[in-house]
Amino acid sequence: MAGAPRNILPAESEAVIASDVKIQVDKVYKIFGNRPDDALAELRAGAQKAEVLQKTGCIVGLNDIDFSIRRGETFVIMGLSGSGKSTLIRHFNRLIEPTAGRILVDGRNIMEMNAKELLAFRRNGISMVFQRFGLLPHQTVLENAICGPILQGVNRREAVALGMEQLELVGLKGFENRFPRQLSGGMQQRVGLARALATQADVLLMDEAFSALDPLIKSDMQEQLKDIQARLKKTIIFITHDLDEALHLGDRIAILKDGELRQVGTGEDILFRPADDYVERFVRKVDLSRAMVAHEAFEKIPVLTEMEATSERSSALLREHPGVIVTNGTASCLLARGASGSAMPVASVDAGAAIGHCFPLLAAEDAILVTEDGAATGMLTREMAFKALARSARVA
Repeated sequence: MAGAPRNILPAESEAVIASDVKIQVDKVYKIFGNRPDDALAELRAGAQKAEVLQKTGCIVGLNDIDFSIRRGETFVIMGLSGSGKSTLIRHFNRLIEPTAGRILVDGRNIMEMNAKELLAFRRNGISMVFQRFGLLPHQTVLENAICGPILQGVNRREAVALGMEQLELVGLKGFENRFPRQLSGGMQQRVGLARALATQADVLLMDEAFSALDPLIKSDMQEQLKDIQARLKKTIIFITHDLDEALHLGDRIAILKDGELRQVGTGEDILFRPADDYVERFVRKVDLSRAMVAHEAFEKIPVLTEMEATSERSSALLREHPGVIVTNGTASCLLARGASGSAMPVASVDAGAAIGHCFPLLAAEDAILVTEDGAATGMLTREMAFKALARSARVA
């Protein structure tokens, strides 16, 4: 693989329909120092970050960042300390102004907003969850949750109803009259999330929101965020230095190094088609069983109602497929090839579940059902799981 950095957009990303794009980052540069114009000229002439520092005394924060974010996706920006990820996320609400470039939200360049327009955008269009919670210690949980709607001009009764709705959504109903000091770290982060959601903004910025939490609470918050996102379909920009977290949460991932964009793609793209040597080294020690999902390993099989699942029809289908799903409309069972007797209930997993999550179930049963949109559509066996992991290991 080539060692030089490349801004990689996989083929599936290049064909994004314009109407699906919520945010467009267009050739954004950020340079810190007293000679930004000189530093920008050096960068555009091909100079590297260290050269720019030596020649101009300026620090390159971001260098020609260019990508789009789809409406309703969780887009993870990751990199090590100093990569530029926290600098980048603060451009989306203009807490940091770029040296050059544009950021368009719903087609509008936010860099052209005047002070009044920018204030309205920050109050209504975009919200942020901070790493260190950022709660007001003298206010109750509910008061913290409704500060956004109150600033938006929502009357207090409506704001309280909205705040209570969000607190229930994040599992804090009953804690609305407590103060932040009375809550655990994980609960305080939930208040921060409820506060961001209460603004009803379309875009949610999360700057290493879970990094201050212990591993168990962090895992719980990740699952809660996935559940909330499945229901609300916000456009989430999530910053992390944790690759496992990025793979678990992100629909797509952007990897930064020294202010440069090295690759944008799905978790599968990043793991199995790294753009350069840096990305390859970055993902080398990832546990593939946690990165690969059941959808990539299972096999779709016929689905029959109980009335359709006659012995003759089931036998005919089993000659062509490894199993048949038999459903009564509310529950599904599996009739596997070689099994004697009728279809039997077995464990099931969602198609998006990690292969590693399936191993304990496959240790107890020869096969499990895989569901898509709540309905059983296929089966996963130990052999299927191992073959998928072996294929991926060869690709990697």
